[in-house]
Amino acid sequence: KKHFEKFHVQGSFALYDLKKGRWTIFNQGQLKKPFTPASTFKICNSLIGLETGVITDENFLITWDGIVRSRPEWNKDHDLKTAFKNSTVWYYQELARRVGGERMKKWLDRIGYGNADTIGGIDMFWVSGALRITPEQQVLFLKNLYTGELPFSKRTMEIVRRIMIAKETAAYTLRAKTGWGYQDGLDIGWYVGYLQTKSGVYFFAVCTQRPASEDPDFLRARVEITLSILKELNLM
Repeated sequence: KKHFEKFHVQGSFALYDLKKGRWTIFNQGQLKKPFTPASTFKICNSLIGLETGVITDENFLITWDGIVRSRPEWNKDHDLKTAFKNSTVWYYQELARRVGGERMKKWLDRIGYGNADTIGGIDMFWVSGALRITPEQQVLFLKNLYTGELPFSKRTMEIVRRIMIAKETAAYTLRAKTGWGYQDGLDIGWYVGYLQTKSGVYFFAVCTQRPASEDPDFLRARVEITLSILKELNLM
């Protein structure tokens, strides 16, 4: 709780220890509460784009459309790995358009990704549309990605695991994705992923909420809260 209070946000933390089959949870009332996935959907979008052949690999380039956007790093050509790293919205919107509404819906249903709702438009359903996912579902989706239980080829899943690497040290590998969206008048912040150490694999989802504002601390909160808790649990 103290980690959330430090940033003046509400929220929850969920972690699953694969070896022990044990959950560690803060604010259990939110474990099954659905939220917009925002940019955490880029994990799933990458998998579907690769599996359908819309993109060939992590080096697949999509040319910038020339529209100047709020983040300078978006205003250039991107491949899958840089688009994932920079959370480049337009790249993933174009990827989704190339997949198409019918194929996208079939894959979401097959995976069982959240409520699998694509209402809101093929390039906006995970941003401002009806797609929702719970912290528990985020964790289980990541677990299935790690164990290879998702209905994708080994190659597809390996590429996505590779682009998800946020930090790699001698002691651990952290794979993760941020997300920031809006829902019911609230900013919704996500940090989801998994930590591989010599002792085990730990899947996590942090979801933060606060009344919508321009507070830059909200964006820092999701990652800093996660890392602080993982350190407190002696996992990092």
